[in-house]
Amino acid sequence: MPVHNEDIAVIFEEMADLLEVEDANPFRVRAYRNAARTVRALGRELSEMLAEGRDLTELSGIGKDLAAKIAEIIATGHAAALDKLHREVPAGLEALLRIPGLGPKRVKALYHDLHVKSVKQLENAAKRGRIRELPGFGAKTEQRILEAVAAERSSEKRFLHATARRYAEPLLAYLQSVSGVQEAVVAGSYRRGKETVGDLDILVTATAKSPVMQRFVEYDEVSDVVSHGSTRATVFLRSGLQVDLRVVEQHSFGAALHYFTGSKAHNIQVRRLGQQRGLKINEYGVFKGEARVGGNTEASVFKAVGLPLIPPELREGGDEIEAAQKGELPRLITREDLQGDLHMHSQATDGNATNEEMARAAQKAGLKYIAITDHSRHLTVAHGLDEKRLSEQIEHIERVNQKLSGITVLKGIEVDILEDGRLDLPDSILSQLDLVIGAVHSQFRLSRARQTRRILRAMEAQYFTLLAHPSGRLLGSRPAYELDMAAVIGAARERGCYLELNSQPQRLDLTDSHCRLAREQGVLMSINSDGHRSGDFELLQGGINQARRGWLEKRDVLNTRPLGALRKLLKGTMG
Repeated sequence: MPVHNEDIAVIFEEMADLLEVEDANPFRVRAYRNAARTVRALGRELSEMLAEGRDLTELSGIGKDLAAKIAEIIATGHAAALDKLHREVPAGLEALLRIPGLGPKRVKALYHDLHVKSVKQLENAAKRGRIRELPGFGAKTEQRILEAVAAERSSEKRFLHATARRYAEPLLAYLQSVSGVQEAVVAGSYRRGKETVGDLDILVTATAKSPVMQRFVEYDEVSDVVSHGSTRATVFLRSGLQVDLRVVEQHSFGAALHYFTGSKAHNIQVRRLGQQRGLKINEYGVFKGEARVGGNTEASVFKAVGLPLIPPELREGGDEIEAAQKGELPRLITREDLQGDLHMHSQATDGNATNEEMARAAQKAGLKYIAITDHSRHLTVAHGLDEKRLSEQIEHIERVNQKLSGITVLKGIEVDILEDGRLDLPDSILSQLDLVIGAVHSQFRLSRARQTRRILRAMEAQYFTLLAHPSGRLLGSRPAYELDMAAVIGAARERGCYLELNSQPQRLDLTDSHCRLAREQGVLMSINSDGHRSGDFELLQGGINQARRGWLEKRDVLNTRPLGALRKLLKGTMG
């Protein structure tokens, strides 16, 4: 079975978590976490690089020991070191690590101080009020743990869209290579660009004699075959991702693709429009009585009810039907519309590449400009820049620009917004930059009123261009902090500054609904990679997907502007 980068990253993250619970050397823990991040961000599969004889120690943060473990995982599918940790650490602690909001540090405290070894013991301790007695927990944390346990029980396992893509794309390529297969498309929430997906729905058209169903269940990443028929099959991959395959007739493909793309609410609205015209619309086609009048393409389904083709990202059962009827559907942004990336990090803080390496990688990715925006001093874990080091960074970027042709590096900073709303660095140094990105990296649990005041004060600063990852969420691990986003968007409009749509798969922040609200208020968004390595520019597509779900057009996005127009807009935020 092939081993993907995601599989390796998951193993390294699990090792880091278990080591932290065991109170292992923090440098060892950090090494595994950094390695997981490096592996996940690579543009190529490590298995391919190893097969070519590449020295994996050339990769940032990968030494001989980690390179050997990667080779072991690729060869065997597991790591002996992780197996050893599984034997040493109580099994129930791994379930605790999956509870949102806990994390290894808190699990360690619960285990060592309260001897909590399972989710049930965790729940009992919370109900008895014992957790609030631990340093750093409190009554509110105790209540949140109870809520997280309840939510975990009721929720299905979901995968980040970017993670699901790593499994979907090779599986599609595999199916398309099967004799007789004509088309293969992933439908469902994946096609609509949702931040997370619960499963993959794949539709295939094929000749009668195609062995596609048999080949599907024989796919080497399948761990369990749930059902296997002549036109439908359901399997689970080793990752735990469920995949449903349906073989449909060519004349029904468009109708099936529309039906299985969803959403359910959107489909209901389309069917009602059909009923008003005396039509029956289902996964098999569009029918007028017994006669088929459409369904070979998605466009024919929409045409039958008097609508233009509605992009999948908009099909959420909101007001997309009304907009289509009025001819007011947006011309959604594409990846090709982006001219630059205004948020990334270098080796000066927590990045893995130099300013020049990031610039050349961006140019290769089709961009015309980037902004290097390393962290400020308050974020000590990222080795943030103080005034002296930022001044040195400014000088270095100027030297890099003298060497480059065809791409420009802008001078920026991701400056921490302190608890009281002040920025982490003084105006005297911020004034020397092309742009200032403000970000919250601490005190996530302030009240809605305090968090909102904090951010609004920061946005009033003399030098403030862009609010980074505005809600602070990390999908699957940290909810958005309490914030009046409507007030923030309104303040951005009045101040004349901008908001970020962060493309990191765990962030995709802002949400689609807040992107649309910003659009309606005339506030420009900036779709940025928040890159930490040269391969991270590929993440921009995830931001584009989110932007499309938020109805954003090219004109709604700051970094679709040519450099000259961008500079004018940036200058308006800098004093």
